[in-house]
Amino acid sequence: MSTHKKKSQEKVPCLHENLKQEAGYIVCRDCGLILDENVDFDSTYPPRYFPESQIDYERNIRVKDSKALQDPKIMQKYKKLQTLNKWFRDYQTDFSEQKKIIELLKSYGIGLDIDKVKFQAIKERYLRYNKYHRQTYQNMIIIFLAIVWMEIKDTTNVRVEEFIRVVRELGHKINKKMLYNAMAKIKRTETMLKNIKKKTPEELEKEIKEKIKILFQKDLNNIPYERVKDHFTSKEDFEKQKIEMLLKLDKILKLISYDHLKNLNYKAFTAGLIYYIGQTLKNRKIFTQNLVEEISKFSSTTIRKKYHILTSILGDPQTLKL
Repeated sequence: MSTHKKKSQEKVPCLHENLKQEAGYIVCRDCGLILDENVDFDSTYPPRYFPESQIDYERNIRVKDSKALQDPKIMQKYKKLQTLNKWFRDYQTDFSEQKKIIELLKSYGIGLDIDKVKFQAIKERYLRYNKYHRQTYQNMIIIFLAIVWMEIKDTTNVRVEEFIRVVRELGHKINKKMLYNAMAKIKRTETMLKNIKKKTPEELEKEIKEKIKILFQKDLNNIPYERVKDHFTSKEDFEKQKIEMLLKLDKILKLISYDHLKNLNYKAFTAGLIYYIGQTLKNRKIFTQNLVEEISKFSSTTIRKKYHILTSILGDPQTLKL
């Protein structure tokens, strides 16, 4: 028999690609070899056994979600999350959950007078607070109820105890102390916002730059001398270098306008400034990205991004004239 015929009669090794699950075994359909046994039918199998299509994957997720929701505890958490999502939406177009609570309060016949004007005032006050504070669903319920009470307390004969009693009957856990604490939080936030609005762009610019200077000096002082001693003859030389950098920072900040600062995280921006000013020095190997990352706790990627912002504003640090 020729060599060619012998080769053609030799069996090609089975790659075990055509698999099936049968009575707790993983079996190759082509050669019948058992690849695995005692399979747990509820477990997830490796992709090599059961290559899953996107449709099957999505169907399995829906089935698992459906089974999970049959558990009362999970269902309760699921409903809370759904309600939380409703409460945290943009309520400029949808205020249905809050409106529902107001209607229920009015239906108890305790004399709550909430007309369209007061309703709009409640809505605007809640939106303003919610813009700056997003907390748990339960906390935002109390905040909302506190806002309702703040808007009606001066024009209603209803006592606060009666208001709380009705709120409790609606299923909300609240007492007088909780209500008053929530009102205090709302007033603090509104006072803060008023103070912010009163400040001019020049005042805000000065405030941000002062914060940057303080943080810049603090981060420089957090650098241990042992970390950079190879670049200096003595500790005094290192201190002189830090003073020089602080003087450069003062000049650089004068070149940066408020428009460049108002939408930035000033702490991350300060980390970028340390690296940028470090690149203006003759020895650019002292204040490396790794060193700035260690002292500022920001990633090298963030530091690099802020560095590029600074180069777009000020130009190449090596050619910068101060």
